[in-house]
Amino acid sequence: MGILHTYGATVRWTGAGEAGTSSYTAYSRDHEIHAEGRPPLLGSSDPAFRGDPERWNPEQLLVAALAQCHMLWFLHLAARAGVVVVGYVDEPVGTMRVEAAGAGQFTTVVLRPRVTVRATRPVDDAELAALHRGAGEHCFISRSVNFPVRTEPVPLAVEPSVLR
Repeated sequence: MGILHTYGATVRWTGAGEAGTSSYTAYSRDHEIHAEGRPPLLGSSDPAFRGDPERWNPEQLLVAALAQCHMLWFLHLAARAGVVVVGYVDEPVGTMRVEAAGAGQFTTVVLRPRVTVRATRPVDDAELAALHRGAGEHCFISRSVNFPVRTEPVPLAVEPSVLR
């Protein structure tokens, strides 16, 4: 059996107001997410579900977590392969289907990483694709979800080498 890690957080609802959940429209979906030693994340539900559009919603956090995990594995694998990454931006998109009864689920998340490398040696899109595949195979979070997480990288950008 492998090494076990545990992760915890506190989610505190702050939207009870005067009426609490006396009706579906009576309460705010606002909440805070806390973890020791970190600033709180201000959360709510998606605006489509009566949430505050200025706060993070669980769906955004799931998509962001998938992108973060993939990026961190990609950077690790790139460093190990001698690929000098100097820029990484991802604009992932998750698609969620909500059914008539209100239940729903994600159907897919697409990662769209834009990687910039320093030209210290030849690197091409095929090599980066292999690194992305490796990241997808290792990412703890994408391995834990029951929907596909696809990677559609933007073509490689190369920063001219400043050999030192």
